[in-house]
Amino acid sequence: MYQLNDFAQRTDLDNALANNVAELLSNALSQKGKASLAVSGGSTPKGFFTALSTKDIDWQNVTVTLADERWVEFESEASNTRLVHENLLKNKAAAARFFHLKKAGECNQATLAQLNTDAKNNLLPLDVLILGMGEDGHTASLFPCSEQISSALALDNTDALMKVVPQTAPNDRITFTYAHLAQSKNIILHVCGAGKKVVLEKALSSNNQTEMPIRAFLQNPDINTQVYWAE
Repeated sequence: MYQLNDFAQRTDLDNALANNVAELLSNALSQKGKASLAVSGGSTPKGFFTALSTKDIDWQNVTVTLADERWVEFESEASNTRLVHENLLKNKAAAARFFHLKKAGECNQATLAQLNTDAKNNLLPLDVLILGMGEDGHTASLFPCSEQISSALALDNTDALMKVVPQTAPNDRITFTYAHLAQSKNIILHVCGAGKKVVLEKALSSNNQTEMPIRAFLQNPDINTQVYWAE
């Protein structure tokens, strides 16, 4: 299921979302002494990242990662790892740890096996997950056009991370699988603009998850997805 949080201005959304996430992370820190946050890339979250980076929480015990990443070098303009370092891991949040999805070399079975072990031992389940959504209804790198979409959405997939090769977008990807994203304690979808509102409405009009993978989060009765939207 979902709950829509509608904002008139993107700056209002950024500040409200930053306050909410800071509170959720602080609660996790109080309960267990550590917290984990997975974010998504693109231009939409930049303002939210900056607002969150100024929050006065115990950042040195927070681990930040990405819901997915393109298999590109850090220097690439397509690198979401670079985006997060430049826009979130600054100010007070510079003290946070970062769990890298992109490793040196190829995205092969050995690399994936090690990443899965590290994620399961040190990161999961996520305390806070911030998702984005593409025009095709993909989220993270759960692309409807990929040959891997069925396994990526399968609830019985024991892999936390897997390689995805989208047919309609550049670069190979590494993504957390739906089975493990769905276990996150707090799930938020962050979208902006009239176009994304249309996509959101389409996603809510049917339940075919393979066609629009974001439906797996919006229509699962066991998941409370908070949708943050602004024009």
